Amino acid sequence: MTRHIRLATLLAISLAASAAFAQGAGLQQLQARFAAADTDHDGKLTPAEAQAGMPRVAQHFAEIDAAHRGYLTLDDIERFLAARRARPAP
Repeated sequence: MTRHIRLATLLAISLAASAAFAQGAGLQQLQARFAAADTDHDGKLTPAEAQAGMPRVAQHFAEIDAAHRGYLTLDDIERFLAARRARPAP
């Protein structure tokens, strides 16, 4: 019985580490795509920059730009994605 508990614990830790690694890789990919799309390197994506470099972000631009500033930061996109992940599946 103790052996099964240890095995289950190791499996749970392994799965959690894999998920954390995958999430970290996804964040790095998002950061790289944002940097490539931000052609003037000001840390902000205009609608045109989003359309050219991150078309899926451009599709949700108005929703992500909740403050109606006319640009998006990497933090804005990360918050939007985190909120979408937190929503229950339909």
